[in-house]
Order: sequence, then structure tokens, then C-alpha cells
Amino acid sequence: MKTRGEMLEGLLKSFGGYYTVCQDGVAAPFVAEAEFHSHTEQYFLVKAAHIADIDSNEHVFFASEEQLTAESLSGLDSRAWEEGLSRVRAGEGHRNTDISLIVLCDRADRDALKHARRLYRYKSYKWGFQGWSGYRVAVWEAEGGSVTCNRLGKNLKATIGRVSDGQA
Repeated sequence: MKTRGEMLEGLLKSFGGYYTVCQDGVAAPFVAEAEFHSHTEQYFLVKAAHIADIDSNEHVFFASEEQLTAESLSGLDSRAWEEGLSRVRAGEGHRNTDISLIVLCDRADRDALKHARRLYRYKSYKWGFQGWSGYRVAVWEAEGGSVTCNRLGKNLKATIGRVSDGQA
């Protein structure tokens, strides 16, 4: 069974392949952050016929808690959403900026896991013409090795499962 520290190390290594990972100077109360930025341009036949620029971003916040309660999850949830939105640069060419929260804990209350499954946040900019922000949440519990996520966090659940099993 992995500890929180081992899981964090494995997740950061896994995310490090595509994301810029940082453990120093991260926003409190998080222990690490990962950022992904993608820029695509669309043309019609030749580069001179430029149609669009498309920017896609993701900010992942990692938290480590000994005992996760519904109250502590609410605090982490609010802080991750606020910090993620502060980094959004909506405008022409902005497609999406997704925000993810991964909580590693030794134990989690039943209410906290129930709350994690129900978390939903979404924001559109200029009615979607300047993009949107979606929100993913995953909670890994060391005690049972289980992963709980919200509806959009299913891909995080798969990644955490691979790291937990030692496959990534």
C-alpha cells in the first residue's frame, strides 16, 4: 500500500511527461501544481489563409491531507477554483481552461467522499464564444486505495489508479 508521499511522487512523475510540474512557490494550501498549455492554429489550404488560433489549458492542484472532511474538501475546492480562474486568459482564440483538484489523504469521511462526487463547477466566457472552464476532482484514500471523483474526473481516476498500481 502506498503512502501519500509515494502517491504524490508517482503522480508528479506521471504528469511530468506532458505538464509543467512545480512544487516550490505553489499557492497555499496545495503541495504541488501542474500546468498544461496547448496552442493550435487552423488554416484554409495555405498559411496565409489563417482561420483561427486555439488555446487550451489545464491547471492541476495537488493537496495532501491526513483526514479529509467535507469542510476541508470544501475549502480546498473553493481555493482551487478561485486560483484556477485567476489564471484564465479568456479572449479571442481561448478554447478552454480546465481546473483539476487531486486530494491525497490517509482517511476520508463518508460525507467528504459524497461531497466530492457531487462537486460541479463550470464557467463560460462571453456565452462560450471566448471559451469555458470545467472542473475535475479526484480524492485518493490511502487506507483502502480507493479513488472517488466527480463526473468530469473519470480520466483522473484512471491516471491515479495506474499510479497506485505501479503501472505509471
